[in-house]
Amino acid sequence: MSMSGTIIAAHGRHYLADVDGVKYQCVTRGKKTNVAVGDVVHLKQTSNDQAVIEDIAERTTLLYRSDQYKSKLLAANISRLFIVVATEPSFADDLVSRALVAAEAAGIEAHLILNKTDVTELLPRARERAGVYGSLGYPVHEVSAKADPEHALATLQPLLAGQSSIFIGQSGMGKSSLINLLVPDADIAVREISSALDTGKHTTTFTRLYWLPGGAAIIDSPGFQEFGLYHLSEGMLERAFVEFKPYLGGCKYYNCRHLAEPQCAVLDAVAEGKIAKMRHELYAQLLHESAQTLY
Repeated sequence: MSMSGTIIAAHGRHYLADVDGVKYQCVTRGKKTNVAVGDVVHLKQTSNDQAVIEDIAERTTLLYRSDQYKSKLLAANISRLFIVVATEPSFADDLVSRALVAAEAAGIEAHLILNKTDVTELLPRARERAGVYGSLGYPVHEVSAKADPEHALATLQPLLAGQSSIFIGQSGMGKSSLINLLVPDADIAVREISSALDTGKHTTTFTRLYWLPGGAAIIDSPGFQEFGLYHLSEGMLERAFVEFKPYLGGCKYYNCRHLAEPQCAVLDAVAEGKIAKMRHELYAQLLHESAQTLY
């Protein structure tokens, strides 16, 4: 019997599909592992609670990260990306910028959530750092999941309504607290998914999708420290830095890489402080990475 469902969890080559509320353990045919959480898939039932993924429906968006050797799919068909940062511990600008570049390249709207605003002595500095991204046009939403959960819900629920969202953030930023607030039965769902995926009782390091009332979805990805973007070409990279846009096409050379070329409009903007030096340095680093690709 063939049917259609949504992939709600992935761990290695094991997937869990939700077909109208019924969950099936799934595998792919052969060695292909190009399935992502959020994918709509066509399944062929093989037993009571098991199925084979026959094919994947066309995706609206696909977010992934990659290193020199392979790419790792994070989620499919998402409309919004929320990067959770906090007043403490300090967050990595490199990771935030990489996530924003990945979202830009994938055509996904990106937002920042600044959590733990109750740590007042560290708030001004965190605000200033998050403000760098706010000034680029990415909305920054201030919340405190633990100190003021009602305000956090009132702030975030309207942003999630009608969307399929992914939350990413380094460990310690309070992403789990936010997910638990937004998805009341998240911990129960994780236990169910964990046993259904048969990954052992202690596995929480898998990406998973939760449905919200009204059909919206939240995808929670495990915390990661690295966000490789080896798959982005030079042309994709320069367009994924939103603040470069006004200057593209203004360079002397049409194939300018904006690294050391004479009369480069982007470098001039960096020199004039119109583009943050930190962001341009990351651009140069990503350009270097994209030249290292082996696959």
